[in-house]
Amino acid sequence: MPLPPVLAFDAGGTKLLGGVVDPDMDVHHRSWRLIAGLDRDELLDTFAQTVAEGRAAAPDAAAVGFGIPSVIDRRRGLSVESVHLPLDDLPFGAALEERVGLPVAWDNDTNLALLAELRLGAARGASEALMLTIGTGIGGALVLGGELYRGSAGAAGELGHMVVDLDGPPCQGGCPNRGCLEVVASGTAIGREGAVAAETAPDSALGHAIGNGHPATGALVTALARAGDAVAGEVVELVGRRLGAGIASLVNVFNPEVVVIGGGAMGAGELLLGPARAVVAETALRPSRDGVRIVPACFGDEAGLVGAGLAAFELCDGGDGGKRWR
Repeated sequence: MPLPPVLAFDAGGTKLLGGVVDPDMDVHHRSWRLIAGLDRDELLDTFAQTVAEGRAAAPDAAAVGFGIPSVIDRRRGLSVESVHLPLDDLPFGAALEERVGLPVAWDNDTNLALLAELRLGAARGASEALMLTIGTGIGGALVLGGELYRGSAGAAGELGHMVVDLDGPPCQGGCPNRGCLEVVASGTAIGREGAVAAETAPDSALGHAIGNGHPATGALVTALARAGDAVAGEVVELVGRRLGAGIASLVNVFNPEVVVIGGGAMGAGELLLGPARAVVAETALRPSRDGVRIVPACFGDEAGLVGAGLAAFELCDGGDGGKRWR
């Protein structure tokens, strides 16, 4: 008997992506909404409302898969700490199941994104891989020995909070550190550096745009860089080189076959990845640097959505449904 569809959701630092995923892993009835600035009850109510909308489109949906940007304690079933959303010390799966009346498979959002890339995408066939999702912050995930590496409590993979500059800017949200990779190399960092560059080059396209009231966002800087504005291009290159420095350290530590880069900031494409690869080639140690591939996510910014779908199907199959897509 064919499997019924599932509902899949990927919550980032500022937005929620959703969709209905069929057994062929095609996504239908996509949804998108902003979730920044909500308190916990508002956030959970929004999640539940979005699930209800998905069920209206797919009444036979058997389960829900949900990725959240949080450190997770799998032993206790807790979302322990989220830098960007009010999900600290929350039994997330139980809380959402109570609201939606369906079984919920949930995990760190980047774990699910890498699961999708490992089973079906850019990391398929790899035994050792890592992923960074570049957006509001930087999510991270690891595959070691062909399996997602979760650490002793399930909280491993917070690669975006690797400190790369002790004297750097304060990290975002609730992170107590300074100079984390995500504060210097995320989409937010592109916007912040773009604002600085606009002040020093007011006659550039970037300077005119910000001077005329456009918010200094990573998306704006990236769009102008792709359109050929040299100042915006220099900002993206700067952040790309910082990203490369972080990747080089991770390559030295884990010796992966492939590093997959996803998230919304990958709209910059090679403008971001080219400088990152150059820094890895210049600074990572042999032999790790010689064999590693640094590639964009096959599923783009929907990798987490597809991974959430896979997790939901595994839940439907009693935890071993992933064999279907291996």
